[in-house]
Amino acid sequence: MKHGLAILFALAGLTPGAVTARAQQAAARPNSPEKGTDTKPNSPIRRMNPPALSKPNGYAQVVVATGGREIYLAGQTPVDKEGNVVSPGDFRGQAIQAFENVKAALAAAGVGFDQVVRINYYVLDMANAAVLRDVRLQYLASALPASTLIEVKRLARDGYMLEIEATAVSAK
Repeated sequence: MKHGLAILFALAGLTPGAVTARAQQAAARPNSPEKGTDTKPNSPIRRMNPPALSKPNGYAQVVVATGGREIYLAGQTPVDKEGNVVSPGDFRGQAIQAFENVKAALAAAGVGFDQVVRINYYVLDMANAAVLRDVRLQYLASALPASTLIEVKRLARDGYMLEIEATAVSAK
């Protein structure tokens, strides 16, 4: 009976290894034919802007992350390594410092901006959104994560004009 099942699976092309390989291949889809996707071969991250959704300005509508290590960053603020607020009253200077802090936190985890799948921005004044987008492009020009921009009444410390939190995924 055992050999009969093996022959049956072999004839049907459904050996347990083939089934597993087919399932993995179907799930991975490294080069998705779907319109609006941006995927590198063997990447655990697939970025999409489906045609049914509006075209975003500097972020991806959907990011699918599979088979990797997740890295969660705490909100990064415009402070230097001693905890001093950088560029008080200057949104661009604070945005650059906050992104540099995100960069340092990602590097500590062994990843870069290209592995960020989600990024959230908290700003005191939505009037600074254009400056934030300009600075963001210096760091996230090619691998755009899913993103949310929120205006808040107050941040954790007086003097902060923004805070940035991020999630990254790494294959290793």
